Amino acid sequence: MTKEVWRYIDSGNCSPSYNMALDEALLDWHSEGKIPPVIRFYGWEPATLSVGYFQKVEKEIKMDAVKKHGLGFVRRPTGGRGVLHEHELTYSVIVTEEHPEMPKTVTEAYRVISEGILRGFRALGLEAYFAVPRTEEEKQGLKSPRSAVCFDAPSWYELVVEGRKVAGSAQTRQKGVILQHGSILLDLDEDKLFSLFKYPNDRVKERMQRAFKSKAVAVNEISSETVTLDMAKAAFKKGFEQGLGIELEPYVLSQEEARYVEDLAKRRYESDEWNFKR
Repeated sequence: MTKEVWRYIDSGNCSPSYNMALDEALLDWHSEGKIPPVIRFYGWEPATLSVGYFQKVEKEIKMDAVKKHGLGFVRRPTGGRGVLHEHELTYSVIVTEEHPEMPKTVTEAYRVISEGILRGFRALGLEAYFAVPRTEEEKQGLKSPRSAVCFDAPSWYELVVEGRKVAGSAQTRQKGVILQHGSILLDLDEDKLFSLFKYPNDRVKERMQRAFKSKAVAVNEISSETVTLDMAKAAFKKGFEQGLGIELEPYVLSQEEARYVEDLAKRRYESDEWNFKR
């Protein structure tokens, strides 16, 4: 049986505004039937703090610390919490809601797409699995996470290795298309991460950081060999092909498409109105 062919884009390191604009453009082009579903891998230049669509920057983020560390800053079109994109592989998946393999509910579609990530971790020799919140307390935590930090907040079908979260993902649905993107942490500067968020006092910050250690982990903390970015790309490309039963074919943007993305990046994702609007 022939496998469905999806497009594969490895963008390399791009600016925060370009990264978000390209994800949005791919969603638009797919909704218009111009391109098949897409898997995209990318990095960030400079390292960037991204916040979820609904987060209140003034209330939750220390912008002076973002500037002090020389980080980029951008608001995502997806929900979720704050993510420091530094030593990681970022992925995005763009696929129509009408795809025969995509369940109608956000939770179940997330589970299907994340099968690709699960297989990627296994290709790296890590025993990843899905943890589903079972207790009422865990379920309530999904509705009102206490922390502004992504890897500190629980989610449905969380991917864990050795009981700790190894990937953080967020999803949006627009124009009949699912966009899911997320971070696969290779390494993590925890002190830098926690310096970017506001807390009522230092004691609360320390408590949150201690709790975070027990909930989240970077790949290279638990892998028996150092996983490089190239190794991660190869493993997760294979993981998505296996997990979704697809074949990935490289895709390069035309000059016209690239110009469109650059324009969208400037118009939306570099504007204070978008990034600080809440």
